[in-house]
This record gives sequence, structure tokens and C-alpha cells, in this order.
Amino acid sequence: MTSDTLSRPSLFEAAVAGRSRTVEELIAAGEDLDVVDGRGRTAILLAAMERHYEVVTLLAAAGADIDKQDNTSLNPFLLGCTTNDVTLVRLMIDADADLTRLTRFGGNGLTPASEKGFLEIVRELLTRTDINVNHTNWVGWTALIEAIILNDGGPRQQRIVRLLLDHGADPAMTDKYGVTPRELAIRHGHTALAEIIAAAEG
Repeated sequence: MTSDTLSRPSLFEAAVAGRSRTVEELIAAGEDLDVVDGRGRTAILLAAMERHYEVVTLLAAAGADIDKQDNTSLNPFLLGCTTNDVTLVRLMIDADADLTRLTRFGGNGLTPASEKGFLEIVRELLTRTDINVNHTNWVGWTALIEAIILNDGGPRQQRIVRLLLDHGADPAMTDKYGVTPRELAIRHGHTALAEIIAAAEG
């Protein structure tokens, strides 16, 4: 933990506790809003982790760096995408979050949301932002591929796959071994997903 962190514990405490009035006072006093704790977490990330949305909004409006990532590559936007926090994701979209920031696995915000079946997050990202729907993570998977191979292929995943395809996901983009999304769906026994992808292939 840095000396700056030790000299400014009150902002972290106020953020974690959701004490909006204290945060406002610290902002007015010129507190460094981007100081980090021993894990690289800023006050706005700590507030986001506790779902203190009023504090998140205050800090963002005051100029806190909403894109700054901690030691595990999390920032408020990516946190929302990986924890199914639709309110947080909307706040970060409204605050013009950098959609190109990546998770520790090299995915953008759409990647974990698609994998985990976070339908509302996927819809929000695809309809309200220009996030790269065909971004490939460090193991060679797109959001479409993650939606196929890392979940159960059920109705929610079917809706996510349709959304991805409707918003430009390329059904011809293979994994690093050259296997197409449709073939991956077949291999995993996800017949309905395979049919959806086949229809998109034309």
C-alpha cells in the first residue's frame, strides 16, 4: 500500500460504506479521486463493488477515472459485465466508459456477459454501444464462441446467440483450431444453437 493510500483512507471508507455526503465533501476538498489501494482498486471501483450507485455517479461526475483497472484488470464497467449488474453497466455507458478495455482473459465486456448468460447485459451492449462483437480473446474465442461452449445451450443462450448474430457476430469466425461456431455447437450437443447459426450462415 502506498503512502498516498495511507494518507487518504477516508475516501475508500466512504466509498465502501456508501456515504454520499462524505464523498461530496472529499470531492469539494480536492481529494485525489484516482488513488488506489493495495489491490489497485480506486474508490469508484470499491463503490461499484458494493453497488453504491449514488457514490459511483458522484465520483464519475467529479472526474474520477472510470476506466482505471485494478490488479485483476477490473474497472466499474468490466465489473458490471462480469457480475450481471445492469444498473452499473448503464451508468458506465452513460459516462462514456472505454469499451476497448479488456478483462484478465483478454475479453471485452461482451465476452463474459455472453459466456455467463447475462442476457440483459448483452442486449444493453449490443443495442446501446459500438462494442466490438467480433473481438477475440487471448485463447482465440469470440463472444459467440464463448456463448456456445461455456454454457448450457438453453433458451437464454439461444437468445444471446441470436442477439449476437443479429448485431454482426460473424458465424464464419473460427476458434484457433479452425472450428466454426456451428461445428462447436454440434460437438457440445447444442442442436438448437447449431440451427440458429446455420440460419445465419445463409
